Amino acid sequence: MIEFVLDSRSKVNTYMQLVQQVKQALRVGLLAPGDQLPKVRDVAQSLAINPNTVLKAYRELEIEGLVGGRPGVGTFVQRTLAGASLPNQAELRDDLVAWLHRAQAAGLTAEDVVALVETTLRATLTDDTQKEPA
Repeated sequence: MIEFVLDSRSKVNTYMQLVQQVKQALRVGLLAPGDQLPKVRDVAQSLAINPNTVLKAYRELEIEGLVGGRPGVGTFVQRTLAGASLPNQAELRDDLVAWLHRAQAAGLTAEDVVALVETTLRATLTDDTQKEPA
């Protein structure tokens, strides 16, 4: 079951934060087709937000065909975003956890880590797109 967390410093709308978290959970296999999303009332209560915000997020996911509502029952995952790389993610996640512990020991804050990852990711992807196919 997914547990939503809101970043109050984020400039991303609250409902989009929920949408993004569901998509991330689908991408890494934490949610799979048939899984039920938390009930709107429970999410609204735990995050102290308006239930309409949760409904908006679930509606957005429904429009994208990722979830479907069953009246009186709840909202269920209909398809996954996990790709063929999913079986390899566990080992990579373990490596990432070890790297994060090293970064923390080196004195990096969470914001430092995000900045390092995002700048490296952008530079790496830019380098990869500039390479000519052999």
